[in-house]
Amino acid sequence: MRGYFTTDKGKTREINQDYIYCSNEPVGDLPNLYIVADGMGGYNAGDFASRCSVDSFVECVQKKEQLTVISTMKTALECANKTVLQQAREHEEFSGMGTTFVAATVFPEKAYVMNVGDSRLYLVGNEIRQITVDHSYVEEMVRKGELQRKDARVHPKKNVITRAVGVTEDIEADFYEIETEEEFRFLLICTDGLTNMVEDAEIRHIIMKHEENPQDAVQMLVKKANEYGGKDNISVIIVSMKQE
Repeated sequence: MRGYFTTDKGKTREINQDYIYCSNEPVGDLPNLYIVADGMGGYNAGDFASRCSVDSFVECVQKKEQLTVISTMKTALECANKTVLQQAREHEEFSGMGTTFVAATVFPEKAYVMNVGDSRLYLVGNEIRQITVDHSYVEEMVRKGELQRKDARVHPKKNVITRAVGVTEDIEADFYEIETEEEFRFLLICTDGLTNMVEDAEIRHIIMKHEENPQDAVQMLVKKANEYGGKDNISVIIVSMKQE
């Protein structure tokens, strides 16, 4: 397994509030760790929230031992949530900040995934399959049958999320244990700066076109999102699940 990544502020944002963590080496008891966070808040608050949450999460994972993967991730997320909330209370300029959060660790036959917010994780190979479910206003509308899936990407409230790290005392995340089937050769983690700009089918096409060099795919996905407007920060991790 090996992860490849990049992040870009896009064409319209003044700063990059996304934050990436990509470790191909063990972190605590986990064999590897890949995280994407998309901060929200004032000029500096979103930037701080994403970075603070990831740093706190990683630090907690490094300290925990003899727990299941899911319990390790859950405990680390609770620690990250508490840290961001505390910083917001102690520093007025960080009031109201929060962040999306997607984390994954990949074993030879399984991957464990956790998400809060609308950043996403996909499996990519013969097809592209979204694993995470957005915690967002438009996703709730789609699930209730009030909005067509094809219209969700352009809905005026597409950026309104219903869950975030650092907003409430109790943090609720979704957890997934997925089989790394042979037909899926890559794991993709990304912020909505990519998925709001580029259709899933084109994302898959770009990744598979550059399957021999995933770093090229990462760069091309960001380039394509910017070509289509680059209306948000863009962060991408591609994990090749090929055994090395």
